[in-house]
Amino acid sequence: MTIYIDAPDWPGHGRLWSHLVSDVSYDELHEFAAGLGIPQRAFERDHYDVVAERHAEALAAGAQLVTSREIVGLLHRAGLRRRKDSRLGPLG
Repeated sequence: MTIYIDAPDWPGHGRLWSHLVSDVSYDELHEFAAGLGIPQRAFERDHYDVVAERHAEALAAGAQLVTSREIVGLLHRAGLRRRKDSRLGPLG
C-alpha cells in the first residue's frame, strides 16, 4: 500500500490543507484515511483534504511526501484523476 500526501500549502476556511491520494485505488485510500480517523466527508472526487495539523500523523502512518505536481501525475497515471466536471460519484 502506498499513499501519498503533499505539503499543507493549500489555504481554505482559515487553515492550510494537504491532499492525500492513492495510486492504486480509492478503496486503498478510504482504508488509509479511515485508519487515521479522517471523515469520509473530507473526500473530494479523487483525494482527501487533510488539515495541516494532521499532516505529520499521515506521514507517521506511512504516507509518502510528494509535491502537488506529483500528486496530479500519480492520479493521472493510475487512472484515478477526477476533474470537477466528472460525472462519477464521490466514491467511484
